[in-house]
Amino acid sequence: MAAFDGVRGAFRRRPENSESAGSVEAIDQVVVDDARALDEAIADLDWRRLPPGTERSWFDAPSGRLAHIALGPTDGHRIVLVPGATGSKEDFVLMFPLFAAAGFRVESYDLAGQYESADAGPWNLDPPRTHYDERLFLDDLLAVLDDGAGRAHVLGYSFAGTLAELALLERPDRFASLTLLSAPPEPGQAFRGVKRIGPISGFTSPRQGAALMLWGIRNNLNKVPPGRLAFVRERFALTRRESVDDIIGLMMHTPDVRARLAATPVPKLVAVGEHDLWPRELHERFAREIGARLAVYRTGHSPCETAPHQLVRDMTVLFAAA
Repeated sequence: MAAFDGVRGAFRRRPENSESAGSVEAIDQVVVDDARALDEAIADLDWRRLPPGTERSWFDAPSGRLAHIALGPTDGHRIVLVPGATGSKEDFVLMFPLFAAAGFRVESYDLAGQYESADAGPWNLDPPRTHYDERLFLDDLLAVLDDGAGRAHVLGYSFAGTLAELALLERPDRFASLTLLSAPPEPGQAFRGVKRIGPISGFTSPRQGAALMLWGIRNNLNKVPPGRLAFVRERFALTRRESVDDIIGLMMHTPDVRARLAATPVPKLVAVGEHDLWPRELHERFAREIGARLAVYRTGHSPCETAPHQLVRDMTVLFAAA
């Protein structure tokens, strides 16, 4: 609980130089607060070890059995955290105890074809299909949301940000708020704005794009600590390569739902690291276009791993708006 102290009072004052435009509230973490100090003190860890009390289960989704975890009081307001391509539910283990200590019921699951959900896939659908398509991932997410009572606070990480956007538009009755964590900020070929590789991304196939991404992760271009790197490499042994290829293909055709998102009354947060794959200015523009708050952290593509206290703090402020 001590790690969560001061969450509600973390926004003491917005820095005078933080940006604001239209309905967007920009949250720039310039002043070192308790949450940022706690994040900077995070040591390397074994990412396979879940927080004490975490419940493991299997969820029967349309595409098959999905590995699922949950923590917190069963009557707490529900939070669903959805990982992205090559990710897993473990990406959020540092956030789980913070939410649970504040009385929330937090859960996550591995996407079909990813890590411990590797046996879930298009062959399990009725009728069977040949690819991990957008409808497969969306129907799985909606099934997870329908499994609980009431509206949930939903976070979509990277590719899953697009899934969460589509789920909100299709089933707004299931959403209390929407957080987009390092999500693609542009429609269409989402990689065209990515730093360094953007100019060549239009000339690659989904499989080539996936190969480039996997090579970078395996060779630790993001310079993650040894414990994290060991877990990521171990996770690759289970994740189906075809699921990664298909997700990259979907990201090359990201739907444009900005106007429809802006019209939804659900509170929204765009949360990113200042060293994300996409430049900050693209995320800022995206947040303005959909009427979301913007939170920027001094980290990279994975604030759930490197800035969990700050992210949880900002999400709980968003929840209060709901």
